[in-house]
Amino acid sequence: MTQPRILIFDIETAPNLAYVWGQWEQNVIDHEREWTMLCYCYKWVGEAEIHERSNFFDYDMATVDDTGIVTELWHLFDEADIIIAHNGDKFDIRKANARFIKLGLGAPSPYKTIDTKKVASRYFAFNSNSLDNLGQHLGLGRKVKHEGWEMWKGCLDGDPKWWKKMLKYNVQDVRLLEKVWRLMQGFESNGPNMAALSGEPCCPKCGADPKHLEARGYHTPVSVTYHRYHCKKCGSWPSGTIPVKRDKVMFKNTTRR
Repeated sequence: MTQPRILIFDIETAPNLAYVWGQWEQNVIDHEREWTMLCYCYKWVGEAEIHERSNFFDYDMATVDDTGIVTELWHLFDEADIIIAHNGDKFDIRKANARFIKLGLGAPSPYKTIDTKKVASRYFAFNSNSLDNLGQHLGLGRKVKHEGWEMWKGCLDGDPKWWKKMLKYNVQDVRLLEKVWRLMQGFESNGPNMAALSGEPCCPKCGADPKHLEARGYHTPVSVTYHRYHCKKCGSWPSGTIPVKRDKVMFKNTTRR
C-alpha cells in the first residue's frame, strides 16, 4: 500500500529587532531587522529519526541569512501530503509561508494540514490546549523546560550551549506532538482521508491495514445505510463506502463480527 507522506514539524524563530521608546506595550518606531527562521525539527510518520535544521553555523546578528534552511523546509512541504503541527495553521505554517514568499520560493505543491491545537479545542474541553499541558494531562510527557528569553538571546549570541538546548527543546516538541496527535486520531471526524490519499483500502483516519478494521454495526447518515467499522489501531469509527440493504432496522449498537 502506498502511504501518504505525513510531515510532523515545529519551528523556532528569531525575534524582530526594532527601536522603541520604552519597555511596556510599545509602538515600534522603526524596524532594524525583521524576524527570521532560527531552527526547526521534523520527522516523517513511519520513520524513527527526528531531524534538526538550524542556523547555528551561519548565524550572525549583522547578516542573518536563513535561505538554506528555509529552502530545505520548502522542499519538505512540497513533498508532504499532510503536514502536522501544533498551532500550525495560525503560526508555524504561516511563518514558513512568509519566508517562502520573501525568498522567492513560491508556493509548494498542495497539502492537507492537521493542527493538533484546533483538534484539542474542537473535540475536547481541556483546561489548556497548549502542547505542554496536553502532554502532561494525558500522561505523554512534557516540553523541555528552559529559561525563556535567555535561551533565545544565547542563540542570537552564537553560544553553542544555548543552541544545543534550543535544539533539544525543538526535538522534544516534535516527539510530544506526534504522541498527542496519535492519541487524538480516533476522535477527529474531519481530518484528511488516508484511504483517499493512498488509493488503497485502509483506515481512513490513521491509514492502518484493513486487518485492523472490525465490522461493528451500521451507520445511516441520512437515508442510506453503510457498514460501520472500528479501527483497533487508532480507535476511530469509519464507515464503508458501499450502501447496504437491510431487511429490518439495525440499531447503532448492533455488532457484526
